[in-house]
Amino acid sequence: MNVLIIEDEKPSARRLQRMLERLDLSVATMLHTVEESIAWFGANEHPDLIFLDIQLSDGLSFEIFDSVEVKSSIIFTTAFDEYALQAFKLNSIDYLLKPIDEEELEAAVLKYQSLQPKAQNLQLNFDDIKKLLTNPVEREYKKRFTTKIGQHIKMISVEEIECFYSENKGTYAHTTDGRDYLLDTTLEQLEEELEPKTFFRISRKFYININAIKDIISYTNSRLQLKLNTFKEQEVIVARERVKDFKLWLE
Repeated sequence: MNVLIIEDEKPSARRLQRMLERLDLSVATMLHTVEESIAWFGANEHPDLIFLDIQLSDGLSFEIFDSVEVKSSIIFTTAFDEYALQAFKLNSIDYLLKPIDEEELEAAVLKYQSLQPKAQNLQLNFDDIKKLLTNPVEREYKKRFTTKIGQHIKMISVEEIECFYSENKGTYAHTTDGRDYLLDTTLEQLEEELEPKTFFRISRKFYININAIKDIISYTNSRLQLKLNTFKEQEVIVARERVKDFKLWLE
């Protein structure tokens, strides 16, 4: 089976790829934008199955199919509320609400396999689905975190957090008042919980709040160094492979 992932958030795409590999499905290609996808479909044989995010960085993924006649079955991967998506089941194999659950992913794949060969002839009504997105349900991102201090539980609002960072196998939140709090989470889990317009993962060690950036400096090996408002514990470096996406995020 040929499988394609179209997802603009690369960490989410890689996570989905790993989950599919555990189901013995190989993902040959991952695409991240409408423009890139249109070009790819024009030059390659269409896959059997597409895992399709709805909102890409340069537009809705349905715009791909304004230019390309879809010949593949589709499973939506989306952050939209499940109640707004009931109609999707009439026109697609299934949808998976982010963050994707492994059991739900396996069930969707089994559903696709059970529909063969009927699934190959499934026609998606993208115009009807677009109408559902005229007033989409806003995704709810994490608004606060909790941490234990002695016998007390402290709540930390995301607006107070300059950055998240990993150190000695722990994940910490650094706040605007210069304090650091150990959290019961990982940077990987934060990928699905933080508002992507506000927070960006610049490296394996750091998630940065855009409002905390005081200065951006060219650094060695085509990297960037960030100066934050209060975080002074260590250098904050944008990894070379993240620089391009980081600059797009700033725009």
